[in-house]
Amino acid sequence: MATPNPELPGWIAEHLRKYQTTNGADGHIWNGVPTLLLTTTGRKSGDERTLPLIYGKDGARFLIVASRGGAPDHPGWYKNLVAHPGVKLQVAADRFAARASTAKGAERAKLWSLMTKIWPAYDDYQSKTTREIPVVVLERA
Repeated sequence: MATPNPELPGWIAEHLRKYQTTNGADGHIWNGVPTLLLTTTGRKSGDERTLPLIYGKDGARFLIVASRGGAPDHPGWYKNLVAHPGVKLQVAADRFAARASTAKGAERAKLWSLMTKIWPAYDDYQSKTTREIPVVVLERA
């Protein structure tokens, strides 16, 4: 099991703990939306870090959004998967390796629309920043 990021806010660390200890039974659905556990490899440390994130689906592909609440810089987990696109996922009780890529152009627009239906606040986050918030596609390896 990867180490949770020690800098996680308490509520995120608690969500992660519940997800892991119940094998997804408690935590897969959070505030009415589906969440997965993403494990990335640190681009500087080389350590594995795990984080719960809201996800959507496009066929067999899983989608996540690197919003960081509309902050001016990308989240660390996104920078990690750009450097090391081989990641691990847990979706409910299903654990598997995946490959991450960033959607571009028309595909990003389509996937962004899917994700804002799941979590409408993504549009608010995008309005807070000048960076284009990435939509990440995760495919089983």
